[in-house]
Amino acid sequence: MFSEAFMQTDLYSWVVLPVLIFLCRMCDVTLATLRNIFLSRGVRKIIPIIGFVEVLIWLLAVSSIIKNLHNIMCYIAFAGGYSMGILVGIGIEKRLALGTQIIRVITSRQSEKLLQALRAQNLGVTEIDAMGSQGPVKILLIVAKRKNIATILEIVNEHHGSSFFTIEDVRSVEQGIFPIKAGEGKIQYLRRIFPTFKPGR
Repeated sequence: MFSEAFMQTDLYSWVVLPVLIFLCRMCDVTLATLRNIFLSRGVRKIIPIIGFVEVLIWLLAVSSIIKNLHNIMCYIAFAGGYSMGILVGIGIEKRLALGTQIIRVITSRQSEKLLQALRAQNLGVTEIDAMGSQGPVKILLIVAKRKNIATILEIVNEHHGSSFFTIEDVRSVEQGIFPIKAGEGKIQYLRRIFPTFKPGR
């Protein structure tokens, strides 16, 4: 990619090479962060591929460091790429919004309007009577896709802005009621009529 003459210059040694190491390390750690997040979310099929690419990039970065042990900029680039990779990996995972979460809403107010608003979004809501430190309360349990959490919180704040709520990750779910994506309703209907129906056939 680079000529032998250019690789002997100070520009390559102190600028280009550290930048390449920084980028390699950033990509390597980004993939490692995503791999760990996917593993915790139960997304396993893509993990071996991510691991292969991750280790390949890591070897490229480390081999460049070993060949230039005298160059302190390579060390700085390696460490900087590690930090940046963590930030980039977390940012990508946040945008992907993978997984399922459970929201517990605890309120001392009447919850009928909130229940109707949540169920209007085709969300499964379980209502439990409980006793709080200041009297009777209602506990609403909502299991939803992580990408829908912001919408649910908007509904909760709109109807019960002062309610106490907690959010936790859910390892796995079976059955349940979730918002239907565009086109999914027809597919589910066809599957009920024709059990062997699969999209695209």
